[in-house]
Amino acid sequence: MVKEIEIVSEERVAVIGSGNWGTVVARIVGRNVKRYADFHPEVKMWVFEELIKGRKLTEIINQQHENVKYLPGFKIPENVVAVPDLLDATRDATSLIFVVPHQFLHDICNQLKGRTHPKAKAISLVKGFNTTDSGIQPMSQVIEDILQLPVCTLSGANIANEIAEERFSETTIGYKFREEGELFKKLLETHYFRIGIVNDVVGVELCGALKNVIAVGAGIIDGLKMGDNTKAAIIRIGVLEMKSFIQRFYKGAKDETFFQSCGLADVITSCYGGRNRRIAEAHVVTGKSFEQLEKELLNGQKLQGPLTAKELNRVLSHKGLEDEYKLFTAIYRIVYEGLPPRKIFDQIV
Repeated sequence: MVKEIEIVSEERVAVIGSGNWGTVVARIVGRNVKRYADFHPEVKMWVFEELIKGRKLTEIINQQHENVKYLPGFKIPENVVAVPDLLDATRDATSLIFVVPHQFLHDICNQLKGRTHPKAKAISLVKGFNTTDSGIQPMSQVIEDILQLPVCTLSGANIANEIAEERFSETTIGYKFREEGELFKKLLETHYFRIGIVNDVVGVELCGALKNVIAVGAGIIDGLKMGDNTKAAIIRIGVLEMKSFIQRFYKGAKDETFFQSCGLADVITSCYGGRNRRIAEAHVVTGKSFEQLEKELLNGQKLQGPLTAKELNRVLSHKGLEDEYKLFTAIYRIVYEGLPPRKIFDQIV
C-alpha cells in the first residue's frame, strides 16, 4: 500500500534525468531551493554518462555549469550537481523528480526499489505509458507500484527551450494529496513558469502522452502542405479522441483537466512546435523513417509520439476500438505499416 504524503522539515531534491527538459527543470529547481529554508540548497541531477569530445558529460556540467549536449548556451546553477550513479544521485532525497524517456522508467525504478528515502515522494514529468492487452499503465502508476511512493504528475504547453529562455508559460500538476501538489508547485514555479494544480493525476499525465500522437498527425498535415484549415480539423478530431480515450479507461478524469495547460494548450503547442510535429513533417517530405530521422535530427533526444501511437494501438486493436479512434489508428498505420501519409483523410472519414 502506498504511503501517504509526509512533508519533512528540509526537503532534499533529486532530478532523475538530464536531457533537454530535465536540464531546464534542474535550472529552475536549483534556483528555487535557495529561496526557501525548507529545501536543502544542493540539488543532485542524475546524468546518463556520455563522452563529449573525450570528456565525461558529468564533468563538463560540474565544471562549466552547462549541459553542452542537451541545453547548450544556458548556465546551470552551481548548486546543481551532476551525478552519473543513479543511487548516489537519489540517496537521501525526499523529493524525486522523474524526467526521462518513458521506455527507460521501469528499469530506473527497479534499480531504486527498496532504496528510496522512507519519506520520499515523487513527481513524474515523463510522457507516455505502458500497455498490456487489457489496457494502459500510466507512468505515475509504474513509479507508485514499484517504489511504493505517492506520485504527482506535471504536464503542460512546455517547449523546453522557451522556458529556458524565460518566456512566459503555464503548466499543470496533478495530485492525489493536495499538500504534495503544493510542495511541488513551490519547488517548480517561477514568475515566468506558472503552475495550476488539479486533483487528477492520471488525467494530467495521459493528456501529456496522447498529445504527442496528435502532434504527429499535425506534422503529417504540415508535410503534405495542406494548410491551417486541415490542421485545425486534425487537432479538433485528435482532442475529441484524446478526451474520449482517457475518460473511457479512467472514469475519474475530470472535464476541467482538458482545459488546463496539460490539455488543450499542450495540444496546440505540440501541433505547432516540438519534435514530434517536426519529425512527422520531415517524414512526409523526405520519405525517411521516424527512427532514422530521430537519429539524424534530435541529437540524442527520444521521440515519444510514434512509440505512444504504437502502444495506444495495441489497446485499441485488442479491444476492437480502432474504428472509434480513426485518427489515432491512421497515425499508427502511417508510422508503422507504411500507409501513405495522404491516405490519412481516407481513414478518418
